[in-house]
Amino acid sequence: MPTVLLIRHGENEYVKKGRLAGRIPGVHLNEKGLAQAENLSEFLADKPIKAIYASPLDRTIETASPIAKVLGLKVIKRPGLLEVDFGKWQDKTIKQLSRQKLWKTVQQQPSRTRFPEGESFAEAQLRIANEIEELCKMHKPKDIIICVGHSDMIKLAVAYFTGLPIDKFQGLVVQPASISTLHISKNRSMLVNLNSHPEPKKSK
Repeated sequence: MPTVLLIRHGENEYVKKGRLAGRIPGVHLNEKGLAQAENLSEFLADKPIKAIYASPLDRTIETASPIAKVLGLKVIKRPGLLEVDFGKWQDKTIKQLSRQKLWKTVQQQPSRTRFPEGESFAEAQLRIANEIEELCKMHKPKDIIICVGHSDMIKLAVAYFTGLPIDKFQGLVVQPASISTLHISKNRSMLVNLNSHPEPKKSK
């Protein structure tokens, strides 16, 4: 099965200010995020990418679009790549959320976590795993595909395909505009890299 490049969207003001954007529409990349997206497109311009899939949110589409442009591909929106449904936690700051009773469970026992009026981490993990499996079935074993998504969803996917217990996934780090690579085969899955950042190309 294919190699999957899991790319987190670039920086936006919610990331910068430590606020949980969740599925709020209209959250766009800031100036740094746009530069990060361009840098990703330069890094991937000569790679044999077969398809680019993305969460339908603005910040993921804006990260995927420059990459698609240089590769001559279209960004295909996939709801299965959406951010975790944080329910009532959406739009709150991390500082506010850290005072909630649920916060300790989120950090230490995510397998037991369901967000108020949202989904559980277990449901989100199953969703992203099924989505990636489905996308892989659409491609040949040696194909390379891109999935542009969100931090927790990428960490949950890495945990699932490497056999890491869900209660350990919070120990993974996936920063804005990073690339994490999974090679998924019929018999096993391999994590090629995690949270990799392409070096910006020097201007001539």
